[in-house]
Amino acid sequence: MTLPKTMNAMVTMGHGDLDQMVWHAEWPRPDPAEGEVLVKVGACGLNNTDVNTRSGWYSKTVTEATTGGAFEEVGEEDPSWGGAPISFPRVQGADVCGTIVAVGDGIDPARVGERVITDNWLRDPTDLSNKNKTGYFGSERDGGFAEYTTMPARNAVAVKSDLSDAELATFSCSYSTAEGMLTRARVTDQDTVLIPGASGGVGSALVQLAKRRGARVIALASEAKHADVAALGADVVLPRAPTNLKTALSGEKVTVLADVVGGAYWPTMIDVLERGGRYTCSGAIAGPIVEMDLRTFYLRDLTFTGSTVIDLEVMPNLVRYIEQGEIQPALAATYPLSELHAAQTAFIAKQHTGNIVVVPWRQ
Repeated sequence: MTLPKTMNAMVTMGHGDLDQMVWHAEWPRPDPAEGEVLVKVGACGLNNTDVNTRSGWYSKTVTEATTGGAFEEVGEEDPSWGGAPISFPRVQGADVCGTIVAVGDGIDPARVGERVITDNWLRDPTDLSNKNKTGYFGSERDGGFAEYTTMPARNAVAVKSDLSDAELATFSCSYSTAEGMLTRARVTDQDTVLIPGASGGVGSALVQLAKRRGARVIALASEAKHADVAALGADVVLPRAPTNLKTALSGEKVTVLADVVGGAYWPTMIDVLERGGRYTCSGAIAGPIVEMDLRTFYLRDLTFTGSTVIDLEVMPNLVRYIEQGEIQPALAATYPLSELHAAQTAFIAKQHTGNIVVVPWRQ
């Protein structure tokens, strides 16, 4: 197979607004190093990490909700998810589905031709469980907003499925994030899980994955999306921010709050958790600064867990769920990679249910 020396790529040149993502029609195609594979990208999903990294929202100097636009001030020392600078130019895009077309030294050539999705967490191969030694695909190294991308062989996870590339590209970030949250909160069929932002990529994944565990699911979403969220399996769907949440719950006993929203409504949600309840968080799209009454936390015997770097069992479990048909993609829209600005604008507007993906301009 003859591979081109250059490729189409959308390249992020620095922190800022959408104009920092620049289209290149002859970007150098990477070669796989030792222990790596070269993947021809079939589709790449969009996620909040890509937006927040580009804008620099992770910096503690930023206190607003995620907007996808430029901020007046972004700290130079902590603009990425890991609280450290990243290098530009950078090809972002974490959620790749594609086919291995070449391998580096030390990798079995039989892997060429494998259909794969990404395990987005880049780990120290000698210390896989150490969360301090992690990077993120499309952040600490180039990702999938291009025709080709390289990654460590362990991050290219083989998947056997009749789903399309675009459908499979919805899983890597949103569903692994959701499964990581539920794993860390130890959700079982004895739980009732409250999910704000249930129509988003992670939110819609939380609905499906919590139901897969046998939990009862109460979803919060804008009323225009209630039918979509109900179709994902939610037992109860309520407005995005009921004025009186306790009344709206009609006696439901919430044992787990799985949150990627935060913002001003956060104390109201915490206040409905049952004694001994668990709060798990992997985002704050409505705003990272919240008001908390510590008496609610300790007098209710609550447990709070942050969830970013997923446990090692999450991705193998997720692939098994996909292959066995236990979860389904929530594909909202597909755009050409060359129209990533439009795709990310739609993603930021949050008018969709599920996930948005881009596909390479040349197929």
